[in-house]
Amino acid sequence: MYKIDKITNTIIKGDSIEELKKIPKNSVNLIFADPPYNLQLEKDLFRPNQSKVDGVFDEWDQFESLKAYEKFSLQWIKEVKRVLKKDGSFWVIGSYHNIFKIGNIIQDLGFWILNDVIWVKSNPMPNFMGTRFNNAHETLIWCTPHKDSKFTFNYREMKHFNTAEDEKQMRSDWIIPICQGKERLKDDEGKKLHSTQKPEELLFRVILSSSNPGDVILDPFSGTGTTCAVAKKLGRQYIGIEMDKSYHKKSVERVNNVQSVDPNLLNFNIRKNEVKVPIGTLIANELFTIGEYFYWNNGMNRAALKENGTLVLESDGFIGSIHKVSAHLLDKKSNNGWTYWFVKRGKELVSIDSIRKQYIQEHYTDKDEEIKSLFD
Repeated sequence: MYKIDKITNTIIKGDSIEELKKIPKNSVNLIFADPPYNLQLEKDLFRPNQSKVDGVFDEWDQFESLKAYEKFSLQWIKEVKRVLKKDGSFWVIGSYHNIFKIGNIIQDLGFWILNDVIWVKSNPMPNFMGTRFNNAHETLIWCTPHKDSKFTFNYREMKHFNTAEDEKQMRSDWIIPICQGKERLKDDEGKKLHSTQKPEELLFRVILSSSNPGDVILDPFSGTGTTCAVAKKLGRQYIGIEMDKSYHKKSVERVNNVQSVDPNLLNFNIRKNEVKVPIGTLIANELFTIGEYFYWNNGMNRAALKENGTLVLESDGFIGSIHKVSAHLLDKKSNNGWTYWFVKRGKELVSIDSIRKQYIQEHYTDKDEEIKSLFD
């Protein structure tokens, strides 16, 4: 049995089911699985110009029968439920070939389905034979181990991530192009390494929506390491499992080249049960000084702090709260100023939110319910 701290931030080379059995019970916060789809392709596909379609004919997607695929799916999903924390999240993606079978197994094992999300491909592969509709989507299932699991959902984060100007709720249909360009990994001959590599934007939404910085993210079919790479970018810990030698090698190289994120740049949600210290308190405690400059994280958009906690924007003289001034700069109706503004401490830019959190940690504890209630 592995010790969880010994395998975090690694990609394990081995069989998914066998390696899952070695991971401790209730040790992982989020699992994203992109298992074999069992596409059942039996012959080559060709475009109208007779060029061959680079489809999924890999050995790892081949099963003797639907029954064999069902047995395989039941085995790895049982292990997923064992290693997932009671308040964790499980995401799985598939096509019409397998997602309904997997959904049935998930429900039979007692998982509680929260959403199905449709990945609408903005650039899908055409149906060259013209015998069916163009298959332009895949389905993700998001679920928890139990009906009463207290799962993570970063609702506000997803509203900010949405492209809508009025920051509407994130919908369950995600329009994202298939993996292409520099993001797609190539083999040593310059050919496409993996036939079903997922785009980073898809994993960005999955991980950002249902985990927190520092959480452990597991991908039991790691492939090209997309889940691990995005987890690292978002300040999460990761565990990948991949049995293919070439996939494993390239994915390790990929993740090693990802720069670790500065924790000050991570957008932590401010939950209702947390102490909400106003900026005036921090001024009074000399954590900020009247007249000092606030900056965006790139050192631009300088604004001076006034005695009442408002900011004066240097570029156009706009005056308002840290939230209103940041929204003004972003041309938005509202914005969280705590995560927008930085101050200089020595030669470094430091998030004002990290300064506030440090103050809260030093002055309040979970037992200070009476004090907390004053800020709710």
